[in-house]
Amino acid sequence: MELIFIRHGQPAWSVDGWSQTNPHLTELGARQAHLAADRLVVDHRPTELLVSPAHRAQETAVPIAAATGLDVNTVDALLEIQFPDWSGELEETVQRLFAEGIHRSPEDWWDGMPGGESFRAFHERVTTAMETLLAERGITPDPNKKHLWNVAAEDTCLAIVAHGGTNAVALTYLLDVDPAPWEWERFILYHASFARVRAIPLAGSHVFSLRTFNDREHLPHEVRTR
Repeated sequence: MELIFIRHGQPAWSVDGWSQTNPHLTELGARQAHLAADRLVVDHRPTELLVSPAHRAQETAVPIAAATGLDVNTVDALLEIQFPDWSGELEETVQRLFAEGIHRSPEDWWDGMPGGESFRAFHERVTTAMETLLAERGITPDPNKKHLWNVAAEDTCLAIVAHGGTNAVALTYLLDVDPAPWEWERFILYHASFARVRAIPLAGSHVFSLRTFNDREHLPHEVRTR
């Protein structure tokens, strides 16, 4: 059983200097998405395609769906952590707010940006979604063995198109790593990169094994962005 986490392509966070809360892909981001689709269909052949509702994720999934023949299954809970509504703000203002927020206390990081979603709520949302999605496919934590999982559908391969934060939290959950409110900085995933996790038999159950991380082999150096 495999899960392939794919970060969306490069988004247009700024248009004419103005911040975008739900950006579309740039032209480069669209190219990254097509290259990811080409790689995915050759090397991995997923059986399902699960996608965040954000424009940038949906647009990244379009060429993947076309290449694989899979339907796009939109999962609302895979949305990135929600920042304050900065509609109508200058992009330079938003960048300044992020820069000023880097040195917040750990407790403030857990609380999130003022006016936005807390990391506590975001972590709960993503991990609950992962637990539900896996359980629906016969994959559940082993109640008697910490770190291990019962896996019924070993031939399943889920392609998950989401975000740097969402994918990082999901990886933390599957690998049983203690959470921190800056997962996207501990597990940095570039645009249109892959992180592949496989459930392998171990100790009478299964363990999730990280096989590749921030895999960008399908992207030429000149189109790699963060």
